[in-house]
Amino acid sequence: MDTAVIGMAFRFPGANDSTTFWGNLIDRKSSVTEIPAQRWDWRGVWGDPKQTVNKTDSKWGGFIDAVDAFDHEFFGFLPKVVQSMDPQQRIMLELAWNCMEDAGVAPSSVRGRKIAVVVGVFNHDYKELQERDEISIEAHHSTGTATAVIANRVSHHFDLRGPSVPIDTACSSSLNAIHSAIQALQYDDCEMALAGGINLMLTPTRHISFSKMGMLSPSGICKTFDDAADGYVRGEGAAFLLLKPLERAIADGDAIHGVIKGTAVNHCGSTYTLTYPSPQAQAEVIMAA
Repeated sequence: MDTAVIGMAFRFPGANDSTTFWGNLIDRKSSVTEIPAQRWDWRGVWGDPKQTVNKTDSKWGGFIDAVDAFDHEFFGFLPKVVQSMDPQQRIMLELAWNCMEDAGVAPSSVRGRKIAVVVGVFNHDYKELQERDEISIEAHHSTGTATAVIANRVSHHFDLRGPSVPIDTACSSSLNAIHSAIQALQYDDCEMALAGGINLMLTPTRHISFSKMGMLSPSGICKTFDDAADGYVRGEGAAFLLLKPLERAIADGDAIHGVIKGTAVNHCGSTYTLTYPSPQAQAEVIMAA
């Protein structure tokens, strides 16, 4: 089944709209920066991860703006509830609204309809922050930091009745979310689907862990397929696509950003290490798609 992308909204490092994003790509602009002080003091954890406890030799990343900003009155939340909410929940609420707006779909018009929400999510740094600071545990702590609620919060707020599913497959989470959303459309579990993902980096924990594994680039540059490659650079981002069967989108006169012709998923199986990819398996899944 051909699937139309009729709406999109995202927040990427250095770009909060499609015009800026495509401009950055055309200009070959790097959006990698030193870790901003609003996240953590990289100097405090700087060092040789193989020689010193809890140190990292990577001070780089791609970061989005204003992750702590949220108009609670617009969405009708009490400040106390919002303080317990993972910013990943807040941002996906905003992007769901923006995505429907981009598609020309009034949020009030989808209430009670079979609209799916499928979100790829990997990091849970806000939960770590709340529990590490030993603050008083509030009533909304559990729902505010639960992975399932990132998707569920969107479905609940907009009264969407289709599947509401978080997916965590690490780096492939968002791709798997899109694949699952298209399957939901194929099986008539929904008439449209919001699909995407979010990743925020709020603590140095994974930076330290990944550095110890030799995964992060000390130079802050991904040199893919290059003999000089020295690791990758972590990045933040958040996005929603509004998906609809192509035939129905054409019949309804929707604006169409693009068409997804096919998707596929697999696993590398047994490789050199848990995080080591298999070129053969990746070729197979591309061919399947």
